[in-house]
Amino acid sequence: MAHPMMFRDDDPLLARVRTIALALPEAAEKISHGRPTFFTQKVFCHFGGSMRRDGEWIAHDAAMTVRPDPADEPALRQDPRFWVPAYLGPSGWLGIDLDGDTDWQEIAELIDASYRVTAPRRLVQELDGG
Repeated sequence: MAHPMMFRDDDPLLARVRTIALALPEAAEKISHGRPTFFTQKVFCHFGGSMRRDGEWIAHDAAMTVRPDPADEPALRQDPRFWVPAYLGPSGWLGIDLDGDTDWQEIAELIDASYRVTAPRRLVQELDGG
């Protein structure tokens, strides 16, 4: 059974995430589990996500999930803006909601860090100009 689409392709928040993510070397987009997903050989960003609290599913449709730099992860987990996504949380992934007050520089830095954690070394070197 196919997953239902859980996004609008004309969502301006998705457009901003898409622009940032697809600017990275060899980044591509696919739909996985009904959500836009950005990857090279491995996924580095999902648009949208969900979490489970007290047995209930909580959708975060205007959000993104990333795998932060391991050095930054403990501090981000203490930041109340971040939440632990279902399924991906045990692997170090975190989610953050997006809205009109989003700091897009911070989002770009989070996407960049996630890319660096997941992308092949040669792509990270290309990103760094080497």
